[in-house]
Amino acid sequence: MSDRLILSLILLSLSFGTSYAREEKTLAPKISENRSRFEQLELFNKVLHLVETQYYRPVSTEKLIEGALRGMMDTLDPHSSFLNRDFFEKMQNDTKGEFGGLGLEVTQKEGVIYIITPIDDTPAFRAGIKPKDKLVEINHEPIVGMTLEQAIEKMRGKVGESINLGIMREGLDSIKYFKLTREIIKVTPVKHDLIEDQYAYIRLTQFQKRSTAAMIEALEAEKTKAEKKGGLKGIILDLRSNPGGLLDQAVDISSLFLDDGIVVSTESRDPQNKDIRYVKKSGYKNLETPLIVLINGASASASEIVAGALQDHKRAVIMGSQSFGKGSVQTVAQLDKFTGVKLTIAQYMTPNNRKIQAVGIKPDVALEEVEQAAFEKNLKEDRYLREKDLKNHLTATIETDAEKKEREQRERSERAKRIKEMKEKKSSSSKKDDEIFKTYSPKEDYQVLQAVRYLQGFNVFKSVLKTSKK
Repeated sequence: MSDRLILSLILLSLSFGTSYAREEKTLAPKISENRSRFEQLELFNKVLHLVETQYYRPVSTEKLIEGALRGMMDTLDPHSSFLNRDFFEKMQNDTKGEFGGLGLEVTQKEGVIYIITPIDDTPAFRAGIKPKDKLVEINHEPIVGMTLEQAIEKMRGKVGESINLGIMREGLDSIKYFKLTREIIKVTPVKHDLIEDQYAYIRLTQFQKRSTAAMIEALEAEKTKAEKKGGLKGIILDLRSNPGGLLDQAVDISSLFLDDGIVVSTESRDPQNKDIRYVKKSGYKNLETPLIVLINGASASASEIVAGALQDHKRAVIMGSQSFGKGSVQTVAQLDKFTGVKLTIAQYMTPNNRKIQAVGIKPDVALEEVEQAAFEKNLKEDRYLREKDLKNHLTATIETDAEKKEREQRERSERAKRIKEMKEKKSSSSKKDDEIFKTYSPKEDYQVLQAVRYLQGFNVFKSVLKTSKK
């Protein structure tokens, strides 16, 4: 007890000294405030002593104090927390693009643990876990009442070991179980493809150390492919289900498409302490190609910074649904060799001083997520009777017998092709949801295809305006 009392007195004297040095004129209020703090420290000491001496089993003092520290941080916000050794190691590994685990980004709301997103090409993604799923069991044990950190700790384990997750999903009446095997996760930050010969699809999965370099490589690769087909006419930057990552990478990626100005700023407790990040004026730039950014409710943090910057600078059209709304800034203070504290110290602001925290980025064009296969399945067949369907219709030109034969053969082939496609669609619609995740293609993604249509319409409109000016 005496050691803890001495520690309390030291803390008290330090507080007195700091207050006096800072504000001599208001010494009386400071004394009153610090007395109150001293009394609270004494209360903590009393409870600690009672537990150590009267709890029916011996308890580690270190464990008790760590629990108290966790409880203190839990009274703040979901992103402020006490960090033990394991969490330090995790934070160091998360931004390197390689770590052991399941590939899940999770959050907690009103005591319920939600999946923000499964990371691409990870056990969770391949198994078919989806954003907005609720995590309710780990290894067939209910996790009701667990903190987010405790649930994460429970999901950790050795690479190669299996774990069972119980998920509640909207539309399902019972728990859906997934058996996952932990593995070393190598996250590829960028995936890309060329759609309809002239539209570059760039999917950014996380903001890691190499994300900007990978983005430049992807843009150049798709631009080269498009040049053979008439040139690049649009870019689709897919930030859906991107949980964020490094702030510097968010600034660098925004700078690829912006000439100058602010990318993001922060609002902190001290109005004088404002951090402003500007567009990098040097390096690779693409300032002309029409750009669409896709976001959804699982686009968070750095994703929202990029989307907000491009939206405020009117460089891109934001499509999809409102983003997650994680716009707070955390810093990590190391307490000793093995522990630290992650503390929220500010909020992010877009270039137009819009707050992101708990608000998110609202898209310019709202676009719901729809499975393309289901969309096509429910399309109404074109049943209009056309002139060419009339018996003995007049053709635009006089057909020779050979041309007529060729046309009739072509029409038969087209009918056979339509029938075959309808059968294939019917067959593919019976596939399980789990299989859809394993065969993802942007060319079959409803939102991506709508973005392409938007770009095509924009290019046509631009061409019409150019012609009318002449």
